[in-house]
Amino acid sequence: MSGRWWTKMDEKVKEQILAIRDTGLTNMFDVTAVQRLAYERDFYELVLYLEDHRSEYAKFILTGEA
Repeated sequence: MSGRWWTKMDEKVKEQILAIRDTGLTNMFDVTAVQRLAYERDFYELVLYLEDHRSEYAKFILTGEA
């Protein structure tokens, strides 16, 4: 991980991702829009997670695996 802080995606973050997806309001690869929607819904864990874990997020979107 070359010194980067890493944390496993927890269930709360997964639930928040799925809640944003279920709105159908944005392409889930538009991380900035996902963060905005998360912030508007008080999903602060997801907002913060996306700051440092974009590759893990993309893997989850593509494969469903965290």
